[in-house]
Amino acid sequence: MVRPILRYGDQVLHRRADPVAAITPEIGPLIDDMVETLHDAKGIGLAAPQIGVSQRIFVIDLSVGRVPSELIVLINPEFIQRDGLQLVEEGCLSVPGIHATVARPAAVTIRGVDRHGTPRTIEGQGLLARAVQHEMDHLNGILFLDRLRPVQRFLLTRRARAQFRRPALAQ
Repeated sequence: MVRPILRYGDQVLHRRADPVAAITPEIGPLIDDMVETLHDAKGIGLAAPQIGVSQRIFVIDLSVGRVPSELIVLINPEFIQRDGLQLVEEGCLSVPGIHATVARPAAVTIRGVDRHGTPRTIEGQGLLARAVQHEMDHLNGILFLDRLRPVQRFLLTRRARAQFRRPALAQ
């Protein structure tokens, strides 16, 4: 089921998500909904807080649904290592239409468990490293706008607030 994606300003997006205490029968359908929502939005990453669920789960699919084997699901992820630097423009499904260059490490190693509770370690560089860090930020209540310099953050958050106060246009 495609779920609504929360927008900038929603309090769930600004709080640290809770660890998943156990892989329960409800986790599988939640992950399925996250993947379906991600693909519907044509995004590459989605964290559970973005659909209003304050749990430490994210999904990443750099293929945007074209290559099922590229789907990454991590529960209770934690960084093992971060190295290098990349400066690339990024955006967010929770802040549509707004992009900015964010400094992030160029390579990461992260570990967590998959939807079945099997431990996974993922090493990523470039776009994958960026996506992992972006989704980890969501799990920690941080949006990419929070990583910008103060003046740029002020201008873009003001634009985001104004954009989301306007009623949505019919599509």
